[in-house]
Amino acid sequence: MPKRDPYAPHRILVATADGQSALWRLALGVLLALAVTFGLGRSVFAIARLALDEQTYLSFTQTLSQADTPLTLLILLLSTGFLGIGTLVAAELLHRRSGVSLLGPLPLLKSQFLRVLVALVGLQLAITLLPPWPFASVLIPGLPLSTWLAFLPLTLVTLLLQTGAEELFFRGYLQSQLAARLHAPAIWMGVPSAFFAAAHYAPGLYGDSAMLVVLWAFLFGLAAADLTARSGSLGPAIALHFVNNFAAVAVTSMQGDMSALALYQLPFGPGDAEMLRAQLPIDLGALAVGWLAARLVLRA
Repeated sequence: MPKRDPYAPHRILVATADGQSALWRLALGVLLALAVTFGLGRSVFAIARLALDEQTYLSFTQTLSQADTPLTLLILLLSTGFLGIGTLVAAELLHRRSGVSLLGPLPLLKSQFLRVLVALVGLQLAITLLPPWPFASVLIPGLPLSTWLAFLPLTLVTLLLQTGAEELFFRGYLQSQLAARLHAPAIWMGVPSAFFAAAHYAPGLYGDSAMLVVLWAFLFGLAAADLTARSGSLGPAIALHFVNNFAAVAVTSMQGDMSALALYQLPFGPGDAEMLRAQLPIDLGALAVGWLAARLVLRA
């Protein structure tokens, strides 16, 4: 009896990439997507420069770079959506692919997203409420609850757009185009995950721990790639990414940059190498459990 291919559903995404799968097209597509992303980002600053006086503009750019207020952090996260627009442009111009072809069939995407989302939210609640609580006694209050709730709808929508845009590029576009040309999973899973990890390399922010963050991002990319290949849509990967980012950005964040929307803050910042090394096994464990939970949901 032939062994069942666990990645057979991936053909749903790959089939639409077969017609225009030359690697030179993919290389140009990646460059085009990044160029559109950069151009749209610069246009925001250009519009702000025209609309604001010099002092207000300088204040805006400074606070945006620091993302130390809820509004500026939301704007920074929303700007990641430009990557989604760039991806759609590249897919259409270089490969004649529609946005839906990158996402997977919409009914399937919606169903898988909601099922995995419910499972992962339940898992996060269990992890949060059940002992042990290693940081519970030292958590620092972040936003007041009333303010946090007021921003919650915008936070949810923004994080969904941010994570959706990243998954659209790395898993929906890059992974499926590579899989159409090169059939080895180590390549079409590993290369997008390596690019995803490289995008998280920030030695100025994480100091000596920058490569640990890269390692975590690479493993996250592999988990998202695996879920995408097993499901045939981006729904599970977006759900995994969304729940992870919501927990890290809006519930309990590290101090400093990217903490302006958090209800609580950890007693250390991204530059604390010792604490980050201690936190990494916890984060990897949570990622592994979330990935396994998503796989169980998809098999049900």
